[in-house]
Amino acid sequence: MGKLIVAMAVVLAMTALAASAALGRGGGTQVIKTGSCSGAAMWKLKAKTDNGRIQTEFQVDQNVAGRRWHVIIKQNGIVRADVIKTTQASSGSFTVRRLLPNMPGGDHIVGKARALATGQTCRGALTI
Repeated sequence: MGKLIVAMAVVLAMTALAASAALGRGGGTQVIKTGSCSGAAMWKLKAKTDNGRIQTEFQVDQNVAGRRWHVIIKQNGIVRADVIKTTQASSGSFTVRRLLPNMPGGDHIVGKARALATGQTCRGALTI
């Protein structure tokens, strides 16, 4: 009887471990924030945990193609992206994607963009 209980406990433990591993492979928590910029544009910031990393996207939609923007993404105050992006036809938007390390505790992610020609600004933040 004792061996049966031990065997059942091992099977239950292996089942729980497999289930938690399957959840980790499928992705984890996702946070999406949206908002308005200082002018006629909108921003969206998305972050999703996946296999110990954080998939991050910062998008600005201005509805005007060909505009250049300076974009910075920070994680817990550390610059993870510092790029110039141009809004694309036909949507008039751009997206900056980064795969970030999942730091201990909560991760505070900030996306900032400034239109080079007009000075219009966008800023979004989230914690995951």
